[in-house]
Amino acid sequence: MLPFSIEKDRLTPSQMKIANYISKHLQQVLLSTEKEIAQEVGVSIATVSRFWSMIGYHNLKDFKQQMKKKLEVSPAGKIKRVPKQPSHYLTLEKSLSLLQETFDNMDQARFHQALDLLYRANHVYIFASGPSKGLGELLVYRMRRFGISIHLIEHQGNELLEELIHFKQGDVVIIFAFGRLLPEARVILDYQREIHFQTIMITDQLVADFTSLSTINLFASRGDANEFHSMVAPTILVENLILGLSLRDHTNNIERLEHLSRLRKKYDKELPR
Repeated sequence: MLPFSIEKDRLTPSQMKIANYISKHLQQVLLSTEKEIAQEVGVSIATVSRFWSMIGYHNLKDFKQQMKKKLEVSPAGKIKRVPKQPSHYLTLEKSLSLLQETFDNMDQARFHQALDLLYRANHVYIFASGPSKGLGELLVYRMRRFGISIHLIEHQGNELLEELIHFKQGDVVIIFAFGRLLPEARVILDYQREIHFQTIMITDQLVADFTSLSTINLFASRGDANEFHSMVAPTILVENLILGLSLRDHTNNIERLEHLSRLRKKYDKELPR
């Protein structure tokens, strides 16, 4: 869907190519120059420059500013867009489309590289805030069962530095970056260059200025910017990381889980589930 209104019969074939490119790569366009857009579409820079006035903008800078305003939707605005019929809150089709987009953009080699980093890590830290905090807690809960030393970063702001002093080479930090990169995450990524630990970023941005800062990026779709953001796909991604790790040291992991089952039976009356 085009993020702007146009009269298609007024556009030349070259301009239609630009419009179609923007509809499919809006996030990338917001980070591109006119030269880069022209190269991607296969038209001249002059054609790109003239295009903005055809769709109601002064220039590329004006287009970017207006688009960013439209993408900055408040939580209230997202909820207002949810249909009032209970059966249509989050349809199965919508959930499947988010999962499909996630798996379509899943780089299997990168995913297994992330598993390797986590399996070999001396210690794993997780930075997760807002709606992603629950996923961070899930990772801690499950990965500890595999004998992995893992810690959820609780501090934010200046107190984050209390966590950073413990980071060492050989550690891995998982960063959840949905929508934007928080200042704390930027500090972690900057400090990575000094200590040389590894980072895994889980994000819903296919193209953003911060996705090149981490060691590995893993994409999970949460839906369009102006709609309710679903955690269905990020949850599936996290659960696949957990399952993948369970197979890295399968025999020992089974023994740990069997030990857990025996402890549950032994202390069932004292600590009922």
